[in-house]
Amino acid sequence: MNKSMKKPTPAARPAAGIPGPVAVRLDEAGLIRAAQAGSADAFDQLMAAYQRQIYALAYRLLGDAAAAADATQETMIAAYRFLRSFRNGSFKNWLLRIATRKSYDSLRDKHRRHNTSWDELAEHDWPPASHEDGPEAVAQRRELARRLEAGLATLPLPERRLVVLSDVHEMSYLEIAGVTGTQLGTVKSRLSRARRKLRLALQAGGTLAV
Repeated sequence: MNKSMKKPTPAARPAAGIPGPVAVRLDEAGLIRAAQAGSADAFDQLMAAYQRQIYALAYRLLGDAAAAADATQETMIAAYRFLRSFRNGSFKNWLLRIATRKSYDSLRDKHRRHNTSWDELAEHDWPPASHEDGPEAVAQRRELARRLEAGLATLPLPERRLVVLSDVHEMSYLEIAGVTGTQLGTVKSRLSRARRKLRLALQAGGTLAV
């Protein structure tokens, strides 16, 4: 990488664990080429466009806002260091693959336990909110978010990752296979098993009718 390239500016970093706004991407391929050539501004624009998705993935894998912010920062640093290694394909999937690895590193190295703020999770829009939601609907959505996240916490991390990528980030089986480095058939079978476990957990908690 060009030694004259500046370090990522603070604008590309989530402040106090809060994901920043999603930037409009006018020419992603052009920004990638410019960043690889040494443009710190282009790199910042790329990170601003994807930092919310990176943070959301890390948050649901780690269950802790501070840890997710750290993983997001580590993802951005790694992306900066290895940007020249990116060639073709989905830049988003490349970033999420790094974010998944950094989240795993956090869990393994620090032996983190889930310490989830359910109200905060509900504010991360899973399940998504509607602008027409009244107070009662908001309360119901928060309760459902609590139960869904509690159900996710019962899954082994590899299965939790698949559910988050598929049902939260709405990625296709093929995209998930690319992010996780797993065979397509394996993704389908493991995701099916993970969803079955999650459904049983929700049934046991009274969220779904048996």
